This record gives sequence, structure tokens and C-alpha cells, in this order.
Amino acid sequence: MTGRFEDSTLWRRDLRRDMVARREMLGEKERARLSAAIVGWLRKRFPPPASCAFCWPIKHEPDVRAIIDEWTGRGTRAALPVVVAEATPLQFREWRAGERLQADRYGIPTPVDGDWLQPELILLPLNGFDAAGYRLGYGGGYFDRTLAALTPRPLTVGVGFEINRLDDIRPEVHDQRLDWIVTEAGAFKVAG
Repeated sequence: MTGRFEDSTLWRRDLRRDMVARREMLGEKERARLSAAIVGWLRKRFPPPASCAFCWPIKHEPDVRAIIDEWTGRGTRAALPVVVAEATPLQFREWRAGERLQADRYGIPTPVDGDWLQPELILLPLNGFDAAGYRLGYGGGYFDRTLAALTPRPLTVGVGFEINRLDDIRPEVHDQRLDWIVTEAGAFKVAG
């Protein structure tokens, strides 16, 4: 049993590196073009929610801040995830454009101030993903713990590039399925 777990852990670790490398190879201009296409699909498919959490782009992820700017201009409260303690669910702190961010222990920009809120919709970055709606993160399990704990559960929309689409991420028992996947190719509701 241990050998099978170790094989899965090694496979996922290697896959995570490969997914980041694929995005890096796109180059800055191509990532910007693809990110704009993703924002276009978000604009077409989703009306501005009352509150929305998103992630500051890291490791060459899609940059969806343009839709956040549009939505906040129409009254949406935006929030960024905050790691409050290791191996616990994330909390979401409200953030407005121009407010100060500080790198957390993982180097991810997070708000220093702001109200805590529970988002109605979460835009989650997809390091890797499959058509079944499972995402491959970076291995900390924060979003899986968070989605399992939130009541009511927010609408979850994964945002990623098609080059990170996989046949199967081999979901594990703790992996949480997303509601939608949005890439430069379109917005896809996950069959449930």
C-alpha cells in the first residue's frame, strides 16, 4: 500500500513541475493573450457575483484581474485567500485595487487589511486539470480543505490554459470537484 501512495505522490510532484514548465514556455505575450481570452469567457458566462474570491497569479498562471476590476466596478466585493494556519481551510480577506499586499509564507501576495468574507464565487487557478472537474494544485491541499468546509459551498470556477488539460489527474479521496472550467477555448460546466 505504501508503494502505491509513494508512486502517486511522486507522479503528482513531477506533474506539478511539468504543468508550470508548460506555462512558462508560452512566454509573457502569449500568456497575456490567453488570459484575455479567459476573461472574455468569464464575462460572457458569469454575471458579476455579490462577492468573488480570486488568486493573485503566480507561476505563470492566467491573470484574471481584469474581470475582477470589471466586477468590482459593478459592486462585487473581491477577496483574496489567506493562509491563517498550516493545514487548515483558507479564509478570504476583502481586497480593493490599490490596497497594500504582502507576501505570505509561500510568497503569494495577500491583503494586509480588509474584512473577512465568504465568497459567492471562487475563481481557482488550475495548475493542471481534467474534464471531470478535478484540479491539480501545488500540493498543500488548502483549496480542497476550504471547499470541503465552506457552507454554503460557493460556485467554483477553475481558470487555466488548455496546455494544462490532462486526461485524468487521478483524483484522490480528498480532491474536490469544481463546478466549471474556463480556458481560452471556452467555459465548460462540469457534468456532475
